[in-house]
Amino acid sequence: MAECHPVGFQWVMEAKARGAKVIHVDPRFTRTSAVADTHVPIRAGSDIAFLGAIVNHILSNDLYFADYVKAYTNASHLVGEDFRDVDDLDGVFSGYDPETGKYDTDSWAYEGETEHAATTGPTAHADDQDGDDQDGDDHDGDDHASTAHEGGVSPGGESEQSESSRGAAHELGGHGASVEHQQIQRDETLQHPRCVFQVLKRHFARYTPELVQQACGITPEQFLEVCEAVTANSGRDRTTAWVYSVGWTHHTVAIQYIRTSAIIQLLLGNTGRPGGGIMALRGHASIQGSTDIPTLYNLLPGYLPMPMAGQHDTLAEMAAGIASSSQKGYWANARTYVVNLLKAWWGDAATEDNDFAYDYLPRLTGDHGTYATVMDMLADKIDGYFLVGQNPAVGSAHAKMQRLGLAHLKWLVVRDLNLIESATFWKDAPEIETGELRTADIDTEVFFFPAASHVEKSGSFTQTQRMLQWHHKAVDPPGDCQSDLDFFHRLGVKIRERLADSGDDRDRPVLDLTWDYPVDEHGEVSADAVLREINGFHLGGEKAGQALGSYLEMEDDGSTAGGCWIYTGVYADEVNQAARRKPGRDQSWVAPEWGWAWPANRRILYNRASADPDGKPWSERKAYVWWDEDQQKWVGHDVPDFEPDKPPSYRPPEGATGIAALAGDDPFIMQADGKGWLYAPSGLLDGPMPSHYEPQESPVANPVYRQQSNPTREVFPREDNLQNPSGDEPGAEVYPYVFTTYRLTEHHTAGGMSRWQPYLAELQPEFFCEVSPELARERGLEHLGWATIVSARTAIEARVMVTDRVVPLRMGDRVVHQIGLPYHWGVGNEALVSGDSANDLFGVTLDPNVHIQESKVASCDIRAGRRPRGPALLDFVADYRRRAGITTETGNQRRTPGTEGATS
Repeated sequence: MAECHPVGFQWVMEAKARGAKVIHVDPRFTRTSAVADTHVPIRAGSDIAFLGAIVNHILSNDLYFADYVKAYTNASHLVGEDFRDVDDLDGVFSGYDPETGKYDTDSWAYEGETEHAATTGPTAHADDQDGDDQDGDDHDGDDHASTAHEGGVSPGGESEQSESSRGAAHELGGHGASVEHQQIQRDETLQHPRCVFQVLKRHFARYTPELVQQACGITPEQFLEVCEAVTANSGRDRTTAWVYSVGWTHHTVAIQYIRTSAIIQLLLGNTGRPGGGIMALRGHASIQGSTDIPTLYNLLPGYLPMPMAGQHDTLAEMAAGIASSSQKGYWANARTYVVNLLKAWWGDAATEDNDFAYDYLPRLTGDHGTYATVMDMLADKIDGYFLVGQNPAVGSAHAKMQRLGLAHLKWLVVRDLNLIESATFWKDAPEIETGELRTADIDTEVFFFPAASHVEKSGSFTQTQRMLQWHHKAVDPPGDCQSDLDFFHRLGVKIRERLADSGDDRDRPVLDLTWDYPVDEHGEVSADAVLREINGFHLGGEKAGQALGSYLEMEDDGSTAGGCWIYTGVYADEVNQAARRKPGRDQSWVAPEWGWAWPANRRILYNRASADPDGKPWSERKAYVWWDEDQQKWVGHDVPDFEPDKPPSYRPPEGATGIAALAGDDPFIMQADGKGWLYAPSGLLDGPMPSHYEPQESPVANPVYRQQSNPTREVFPREDNLQNPSGDEPGAEVYPYVFTTYRLTEHHTAGGMSRWQPYLAELQPEFFCEVSPELARERGLEHLGWATIVSARTAIEARVMVTDRVVPLRMGDRVVHQIGLPYHWGVGNEALVSGDSANDLFGVTLDPNVHIQESKVASCDIRAGRRPRGPALLDFVADYRRRAGITTETGNQRRTPGTEGATS
């Protein structure tokens, strides 16, 4: 965090100065480790074993916050009799189909559910759909990616696409999964063998300190130190926070990493309370904003899922897919949120008679993100591409595939501050040197549009706390530089002018868009006006034209419009609330008048959980919101995340749904049963509870189950995406080391903002690898000399840094060496400094839930000296593949051979 988020780390240091204990768990000793109380070295890709053992420690020693767990989680809910855990089926849960690599999740349901809802709406079956992906330089759990190109390989090297559209067919947006809450059976004593509490206890029982040492390389003594610190600092009077970034999200089990942390926080009562929670650090200043107002292909603003072709042909079908008619919570108002979005986009053209122009919304036919898209480029299925603030030629996993894909386009638009490698690949990509590409043969026409920096435009950042902060334009952009807002507005104007006389129905969605934004004296759109449109406004009645004050004011009859329901309130009272900068000394410690946080300027989500079931603070020290009996409403330091006048004693009448179905002690108001989920009966594709699986490429055999890797991961068996053997597979010894990638303070993501800056380039001029003294001796590496790192995709070279910051990890009877690689460099001639890209080493394998790439860990070999040049590099890599016996099937069997019989 200190390395990649130095501004935010200020608050960690202030907390430490007041007595907070900082524990840093990371494969490397970093700037964060240097100021932490404890550094815990861990093998990259083994975090679930570590976190799962903390869960086991909490449960087996009765250290959980019993009153919180019983009242606010689903610990008492009974799981159906058909459920089987991974221990019963050799590494998979019940419902696994080895032919498709997918789960039928019906057996995970609660006891008494007559209709399981794991396949609600966008998650419904799409087995007959085709599919396509997305990613960026350094996004986190917000990256989405791809389809499973499984099966055989065509003569041309292209894999056959899976019959199932895995990339978008199961998207839940942000609404989570539905359950029929009225039918759930419970055991409030937590003793029933099938209650979630007991299921969880059995599941994590094998995650012991000894397993942690075997899987993670962490000693039992250091593991227990962490357990004792976390549990001692949790309960009525104290809370602990977990902080993560892409070190957790760029994995084939990414969602389950975060789920395990969430289980810990729920067990210890650290959710919805001050000083608790799980904080996702974003790679850019407004990555949170770019998922709220999404750049992701499968989401609409406010985490509404994109409709699927053939499944959501009407607005009613889409709304029903988002929320069950009988579930609890605010997602029951999903239709309202969608209608307001449609009215904001299409104004008077969106009427009740035409389903509010719902037919204008595009439909997903599968996965349309980066990785599947680049494979479609290679198949000449895509003519043109926009790259806006992205540098996939350096920043994406398997960057070589990205560069080769760009060479198949007819045109490419690049908007960036500098001529990044994705704009100049046609003349200076590494493949030009190897002969895989020839400039004369590349037909891609590149249009480069220089972009304005953040000081050259007005707008908002939305950071990790969900807080919008407004920044004002300081200077005009130089020359031809434009803001993204100005560029896309002008592009829209020109397209609409071209289509003005069109009578084609397909052009109506563009022509009917509300595009009448006010402009300044330079003809540039007012960002403030766009924020107001996102906030929303009344269209009729006494308040016609006035800004909405809250999403609770939205109506589903077309009388209000709002571009993103969770942002409604940011322009309340016709004031840009995000521009507020009241000093902290002049307001409360929660600082509600600095910026604006969604939703409703609420600084902590689910803060009803900061009070006990009777509405009283768990302790005075941690008082945050509470029920005021005299005023008959919720009050406190923050905006209560609950109906303000619903008393703790409220119990819904029989048959109640939506908000009315939330009891007075149901704090998790966006969950379908109002509770925090220790066990996920629906909504996830790779298991209701986290399980340790090895990364796609790992020299270590899974010490927990015979199943090596996530059995539902998305694999792409292609000649241009070969995988290293792992675990006990023949040939795994050819790639015996683990490497992990990371960022430096001096550079930013793929380098587009930093490698062109002389001061920063001088501070970190060359790509390097960090290795331990022991590994250096083993492989003959010299400090400041050169090393070649090789995988099944390619080989790269780096300067050697021999350092104690990376330590060998003893795991049982073996020692595992790890190599650290910062990924900021790329090969090109425009930047002040260049070098090989660490991301060239990765292949493409994806998490099944959010389709994010595994780009924080893989296996490799390392040897002294520089890599071969030109075509000799291809021969060098091919020789490694030959020695390892690699084919397109290597590493791509989802069910580990020898475990197939244990499937149900």
